[in-house]
Amino acid sequence: MSTQIPWYDAYPKPSTPTPPTISRETLLSWIEEGCKPGQDFLVVDLRRTDHTGGFLRGSLNLPIESLYPALPTLHTICKGAGIKTVIWYCVTSRGRGNRAAAWFGDYLREQNETKIESVALFEGILGWALAGDEYTAYIDEFVPEAWKASDAMKHRGQLSSCN
Repeated sequence: MSTQIPWYDAYPKPSTPTPPTISRETLLSWIEEGCKPGQDFLVVDLRRTDHTGGFLRGSLNLPIESLYPALPTLHTICKGAGIKTVIWYCVTSRGRGNRAAAWFGDYLREQNETKIESVALFEGILGWALAGDEYTAYIDEFVPEAWKASDAMKHRGQLSSCN
């Protein structure tokens, strides 16, 4: 019998369950205007075992299970690089995406950091993948079938009810 604590219980709850979000339209406009991921903003993919179907171009894969202890290092990297926005995503960004954005936002406030913001990608990579060709053009290793599978369709129904 395993006594391992689930990752979401191993670390403190964030101060807010609903951190700021960024829309896919805004992120796409940044990319199309020539803003560079890793330079002008940072996109973090929080998926680990469900890291399938592709990933947003220029994103860094940092599974949420190992994120919390790395927040100080991530802050140092972002500050040194002059990154002003960190964008977190998972499949729908309702669980891991929101939690990561809130954790990093809490950490930034504790450090009195006002030049970096932490946001979740609204509707996550699933919303991005289902939004059409102009979005999927920016998914590296894109596998269309992965987003049409039954799990993706279950999540898709949830997306329309999100405000």
